[in-house]
Amino acid sequence: MPQYTLQPRSLPLDDSWDVIVVGGGPAGCTAAAAAAREGAKTLLVEAMGALGGMGTSALVPAWCPFSDKIKIIYGGLAETVFTQCKDQMAHVSSGAMDWVAIDHELLKRLYDDLVTKAGATVLFHTVLSGVDVDEKGEVQALILSNKKGLAAYRAKVYVDCTGDADLAAWAGAEFEQGDPDTGDLQPATHCFVLSNVDDYHYRHGEQLHPNNPSSPIHRIADDPKYPLIADRHACNNLVGPGTVGFNAGHIWGVDNTDPVSLSKGLIQGRQIAAQFREALAEYHPKAFAASFLVNTGSLLGIRETRRIIGDYFLTREDYLARRSFADEIARNSYYIDVHGSKKEATERRGRPVEDEKRCARYAPGESHGIPYRCLTPKGLRNVVMAGRAISCDRMIQGSVRVMPVCLVMGEAAGLAAAMAAAADGDTHAVDTAELRRRLKAHGGYLPDSDDMVAAN
Repeated sequence: MPQYTLQPRSLPLDDSWDVIVVGGGPAGCTAAAAAAREGAKTLLVEAMGALGGMGTSALVPAWCPFSDKIKIIYGGLAETVFTQCKDQMAHVSSGAMDWVAIDHELLKRLYDDLVTKAGATVLFHTVLSGVDVDEKGEVQALILSNKKGLAAYRAKVYVDCTGDADLAAWAGAEFEQGDPDTGDLQPATHCFVLSNVDDYHYRHGEQLHPNNPSSPIHRIADDPKYPLIADRHACNNLVGPGTVGFNAGHIWGVDNTDPVSLSKGLIQGRQIAAQFREALAEYHPKAFAASFLVNTGSLLGIRETRRIIGDYFLTREDYLARRSFADEIARNSYYIDVHGSKKEATERRGRPVEDEKRCARYAPGESHGIPYRCLTPKGLRNVVMAGRAISCDRMIQGSVRVMPVCLVMGEAAGLAAAMAAAADGDTHAVDTAELRRRLKAHGGYLPDSDDMVAAN
């Protein structure tokens, strides 16, 4: 590609911040709130016009499990957000812990309150456009763009919650991406919402989930009239009166770090949503004959892109060993959930994956630790991260990528950033014993390592 050299120029600089968090998804929201709660002057930068990412702008219709099948283990700010959202949804049981529906508009307001009441400042419709880093791996400034043009922002510590590790990768951190053998990424999903659904027949008719052998999704996927519905992925939840949210269908070949690929995926996703409405009206008419496609996500549901190489590399073996760590900042019990290739989906024809490598699950009460060292990119002194791009292999990324886990990782990253900013800015030098103590004081679920099988 031809190169263009910019003319030398100066940018306005805002260097008043202790902590800058980039990305206002679940991890970014709790990171900003936790940093500000510690007294750090905190800026949260978000490319969309609302906080929440996958749970709001992408319209994911339900929380992944918050429990280890016995108790809630994603505590602290994560549990606060979850409980506040659940308690304001009349049709959701107060005791529900797993696969709880999301009211997307309510959740936007809850995140607004969480961040601003903690004292953080939010910049919406503002995009990370460059990272200036010195030869020692210290980020000197971020280049942000919005309606005022380009500007430089400087902080003592930066928190990468972009989901794609944009900040860390652009600063020079090493990363992996996709299947190590094929390079394939997990497929994306464009979530959507149908309104004017018949509540009674939705709740009492055939369940749409593909685990139901008689689900209409099997007949829909076999019907050549609906060629874009190429598989049987059909998670769905009642998100409000006569309103059903769908995390359904797969879009293969989407790379969220490639704007051309992403743009094609969004166009295809809107077409898939329209076909789903027509197909459901035909195959589940009592519930969906009069339904209306009211919305598709402003964001595509992305499961995987970059994974940063950090001070510790979390693996599937750690997951299977239920491993604990002296510096762990969270526990996780979500199953290994790696969505396969289009070829695999066609060959399985809706049957579940049998390979334990791809679908390992825990017994009730079991979990593994996530060490702080997974949040610190090698070679970058004043950067910490949280979200689906932490340092781990592809298999365990299929487990730690979901929203409850991102929420707890974000709180830990934000607290660590504030601690580092109050010292010399080195995120690798954070006292993890003190970090764990403070997280516990704020309600984090962190059993003492003496009660677990410890590992270094």
